Amino acid sequence: MSMGKVKGLRWLVIALIACATVINYIDRNALAVMWPAVSKDVGADKSDYALLVTVFMIAYAVGQSLFGKLIDRIGTKMGFVLSIAIWSISIGLHAFVRSLASLTFLRATLGVSEAGNWPGAVKANALWFPPQERAFAQGIFNSGAAIGAIIAAPAVAALYGAFGWRTTFLLIGVLGFLWLVPWFWLYRGDPDRHPWLGDEERAHIAARPAAADGVADAAPAPGMLALLRYRQSWAILIARFFLDPVWWLFVSWLPIYLAETFGFDVKQIGMFGWVPFVGAMLGSLGGGWFSGKLISQGWTALGARKLAIAIGCAIMLPALLLTARASDPLTAVLLIAVILFGFQVAINNIQTMPGDYFAGGAVGSLAGISGTAAVAGTLITTWLVPVMTQHSYAPIFALAAAIVPLSLLAILLLGRGVPRTDGAPSIGNQQESA
Repeated sequence: MSMGKVKGLRWLVIALIACATVINYIDRNALAVMWPAVSKDVGADKSDYALLVTVFMIAYAVGQSLFGKLIDRIGTKMGFVLSIAIWSISIGLHAFVRSLASLTFLRATLGVSEAGNWPGAVKANALWFPPQERAFAQGIFNSGAAIGAIIAAPAVAALYGAFGWRTTFLLIGVLGFLWLVPWFWLYRGDPDRHPWLGDEERAHIAARPAAADGVADAAPAPGMLALLRYRQSWAILIARFFLDPVWWLFVSWLPIYLAETFGFDVKQIGMFGWVPFVGAMLGSLGGGWFSGKLISQGWTALGARKLAIAIGCAIMLPALLLTARASDPLTAVLLIAVILFGFQVAINNIQTMPGDYFAGGAVGSLAGISGTAAVAGTLITTWLVPVMTQHSYAPIFALAAAIVPLSLLAILLLGRGVPRTDGAPSIGNQQESA
């Protein structure tokens, strides 16, 4: 089928990637939603669940760096194909597990393959959007994670009620293969060679307005190891090491928290478990819009990103402390919605920064390495949850509140300026607002 030029093609691309992210989160959250039933059938308990989360996260860490480098080599299109095909097979095979060992193996393959979605999206964002639009585009993509989590709890609970947990895993495994159909049809190539991209939109993507001068015109594209010579890389790595555990605390443990703290069953988890992720969706879109608006008003890209990150962290901190004292489920889920709103405002802009600092050949690699750092921080939290929540979840919420400022400090202290284009580490003498 041949087509003429498609207006706004870049928005169709990021919307389709957001749909992949919806599927990604439905798949990964399904086990948590159905855990009260699955755990009985495979003879597992809360400590076993922590082990499964740990295995998933270790595999996810490996997958972030693996797919980050792979996508820089084989391209965005085939990187997504490989990632989503493997994770869809993995989640479908959950239907056949009979033991904790087989479930553990499948959580590992799921973790490696699902990780590819993130460096792939960051790479596509850097390729398809100019600096002033990247944070909002990243927000559209990140909103897919929130929408997936919103859909997962009630949808999985409904499917479980109708078909049981084994058939539910099979049904959600089909979603990824359905997504591949429009992906092969739409993504005919990157912007420099896509046959449907008009000249005006191609020029818009390549444009670098004066308001985006915080990004170097000839940004360096170092290899994976060379990236670690730049303190801007370390700003992103350290920020994600401290901040991402907050997100994963609720993605991985929210259903368990509701079950243990308020006595919820699968049906009740389905009724309440989606509410916090509405806040996450609004934060994804709002955080991207906000920094983009600042850039359009004359802020540098990096200055706008940093202000948005600071606001997101300022929203999260008091809400985490209040959640530690929440005494009823409605108050708890509403406070968690505020936390996830602030988180997405911040992380959306942090995830956009690889494209601000480096050229396309390094964006996927830095996104992958930073994803691995995020998982490393999350693993520590995962191991602490069973130990710190024996009597209450308040201690783990307090710990989350304590690490949020460390993420912000990393961005403010290490993320100044842009890397020098001669291959040497940046000395941070560029000017930027705020």
